[in-house]
This record gives sequence, C-alpha cells and structure tokens, in this order.
Amino acid sequence: MAQWTSAMGSTQLARLLASQQSRPSGTGTRRPPAYRALADGIRLLVLEGRVPVAARLPAERELAVALAVSRTTVAAAYEALRTEGFLESRRGAGSWTAVPAGNPLPARGLEPLPPEALGSMIDLGCAALPAPEPWLTRSVQGALEALPPYAHTHGDYPAGLPALREMLAERYTARGIPTMPEQIMVTTGAMGAIDAICHLFAGRGERIAVESPSYANILQLMREAGARLVPVAMAEGLTGWDMDRWRQVLRDAAPRLAYVVADFHNPTGALADEDKRRQLVDAARSAGTVLVADETMSELELDTDLEPPRPVCGFDPAGSTVITVGSASKAFWAGMRIGWVRAAPDVIRSLVAARAYADLGTPVLEQLAVNWLLNTGGWQAAVDLRRDQARENRDALVAAVRRELPDWEFEVPRGGLTLWVRTGGLSGSRLAEVGERVGVRVPSGPRFGVDGAFEGYVRLPFTVGGAVADEAAVRLAAAARLVKTGAGAGAEVTHPFVA
Repeated sequence: MAQWTSAMGSTQLARLLASQQSRPSGTGTRRPPAYRALADGIRLLVLEGRVPVAARLPAERELAVALAVSRTTVAAAYEALRTEGFLESRRGAGSWTAVPAGNPLPARGLEPLPPEALGSMIDLGCAALPAPEPWLTRSVQGALEALPPYAHTHGDYPAGLPALREMLAERYTARGIPTMPEQIMVTTGAMGAIDAICHLFAGRGERIAVESPSYANILQLMREAGARLVPVAMAEGLTGWDMDRWRQVLRDAAPRLAYVVADFHNPTGALADEDKRRQLVDAARSAGTVLVADETMSELELDTDLEPPRPVCGFDPAGSTVITVGSASKAFWAGMRIGWVRAAPDVIRSLVAARAYADLGTPVLEQLAVNWLLNTGGWQAAVDLRRDQARENRDALVAAVRRELPDWEFEVPRGGLTLWVRTGGLSGSRLAEVGERVGVRVPSGPRFGVDGAFEGYVRLPFTVGGAVADEAAVRLAAAARLVKTGAGAGAEVTHPFVA
C-alpha cells in the first residue's frame, strides 16, 4: 500500500525549486554539486511546508526533464534525501516526502509555538499579543454572572446569542453602516467565518482572488477547501492595492470570491484609502464577485493622528457585494475565539443553515464575555491598552532591526501588528530554517504567497518589545550571517522544544 497522501507534479516542483534564490557564496566557499543543491532545495521545501509531508514526488526521469538535468543527478539527490530521512521509497509505489525522527512536522500555517519552548525561542511566528488584563478576567467574571439563564437552555445558538448580535449590529450602525441583528452571525473566530463563507460560495475548483501577499492561514484554509487561488499583486510599499490589476483579474478570471484585508493588511500593514475601497467594491460588483472584507485588524490604528477610512461595506449600500468578517482575536485576545460575519440577511440565513453540518454554534461563555466588554466600555479600554502595547513593540522592533540589519528594507505601517521586510537578497526560507537554530522563529515570505512567491521577504510581528526585541534582532542578524556565508545550508535543523 502506498504511503503518500498527495502528489507533486514535476512542473510544480520545478517552479517551487526555481523560486528559491541562490544562496550567496562567502569568501572561499564552493558551489555544492548539482545533486546536493537539488537535495537541499527539496529538503528546504519540506521543512518550510511548501511541499507537504507524505507528498509523492515525480519519477526521476520526469523531474530530470523538467529541471533540464541528468537523471543521475536526480537519482543521487533522492538517495541523499532518503539517507537523511526526508524521503521514503517503495518499489512500485514511488517516493514520497518524510521528516526524520525527532523533527516536528513543518507547520502548514503559522501555528503558535508550544508553551514549553518560550524560554529558549523568541517566537515571531504568531502575530498575537497576551491578553489585555484586567479586562479578560473581568469579562469572564461578567460572563459567569450572566450565564445562569442560558444554562437552562440547550446552549446551541447557530446564529449567535441574540444579545451579542444586537450589540454588534449597533456598533456597525454607529460607524455609519445601518445594520440589523439579522445581518450578523457570530462564529468561532475569523477563521471559522471565512471557512463558512468559502464552503457556501466557493465549492471545490472555484476561483478565489486573493491579495499577493496575503494572510498565510487563510490561504491554506482556501487551498484545503479545494479553491483555485488567483493572486493579485499588491503595489509596492504601503499604498497597497493596484486597482488596474484588480479590475483586470476580476474581469478576466471572474472569481466567485475575492478576499481582501483593507485595514492594516496582513502581512504588509498597508491601509486602503476610501477611493480604493470604492473602486474595489465597484469592480467586484461589475464582475459578479462576492468581496470578503477581513476587518480583524481594523481597530489597531497605532498612529494617533490617523483618521480611519469608512469600512469596505460602507461602499455597498445594497449589501449585495460585500461580506464583512470581524474578530476579537487581534483587537482583544487570540484566545477569545469569537468572530462574526456581517452580510445581507439571506446570506446570513444560508450560513446559519449550513452550520448544522459544521460546528453547530459558538461557545456561549465566550460570547457573553465579549458582550460584557462591548456593553461596559471594557472593549474600548482593552483596545486602547492593546494599541499602546503594539505601538511600543513596533517602535522597539523597528529600531532594533534597523540597527542590527541595516540592509533590510521595510516601511513602517501606521497600524496593525506586522512588518513586511525585504531581506537584502537573502532567502526568507533559509532565514526561517537557520533562525530556529539560533533561537528565533520567523515566518518566511513564501508562506504568504501563492506558488513560492516572496522568497526574499520575512514577516515580523509586533509581539515583542524592549530587550526581547533587541535580542530578536541580534539573533536574526546571526541567522543572516550564516545564510550569507552558506554555513546554514545542509546542516541539521534542531528545534529547542524537541526533547
């Protein structure tokens, strides 16, 4: 019986290998043999998660043709990978990727670092901050006080607690977007919301237009739902959205959905102005595309003189084009798994009906906690605290990276939680790999792209400050030196959290 669970075509694998920037050679270093370079490239793709574990690789002859190398080179590379534990083979079943014993499976998204590793590893992988106390504790206490009447019911509220739906609708109305409770569904985080939307609107094989780069976990969610992702390149810097490109893609590809983060975009930090929002909605409406606007970062403006633009849904008065997704995870705490959808009532009814075959509903206690925050002013106090912390972290991280890595390039965003950094010609994937050896965990650019794009980037979140931000930059600089000299290539990657 074959042990592989997916297949990697020769053209696809060749494209992924070609996207890896060649490693700069240090003084006196020699280029590795062709088979070694190929083995290292495949190994890195596996460690990065861009080639899944248990993925069947192309036959030797097929890959040799795609790469324009000899079959002997491919055979030697496969043999090296088998020796190192990154490839398994069986006669008649082919060869498939693996990881050596003692190594964790490569993260497919941006999973949080295990708590036991926090003492030895600086985690820049997850863009999430600790809970803003005392507001978490107070909200849970308030939820417990409000719980008894709900405890006498079955506890399943597929659309969300009526009180929370009403409060969320009032918040949109206060922002100038008249909204009824019937236009709100409470979900298990923003991921739960987008998963439900994708299953309703974009069946397997449907096209979804996405910003390029975009949020890694959402891209992976869409891939696993069977969507065909259509990337739309972002403009340089913080200007964000190239509307000529968006109009062309929406017109030519006619995607069923389009997913955008117009508020402090993850990962670039860009903020779409009102004119771009209006044009984006108009283009989606003309193409018959449903536009999903992710607002999870919308309340995290960090510059005090910034006037936030109107929500994307404010340019869709009929409510037929834009579906808005919000969440408590970034503005409050990632452990508070409460998200929501704002859409036309008929869309909400369809989402709620489909929920009977998914998760049935969102935990009542957490909904009560968020409702308590919104009713008491605790939400705004917690968001203010979150902004102060993120602003201090941003400024500390920016100063540290500029000091330790002066050739790295970035623009400082005015809000959000992420810094998108061009790494001076170094491979982001190799920096991520070597970074774990020197005690800093950072996601590489290709996680945020489609088909291996953004190899020359990393994303740095505003999750550490002060002396920790300084040390993170020092460790990143050490990783960069190893990558530059080639000392980080071909070496075994060790993980401090693995016994």
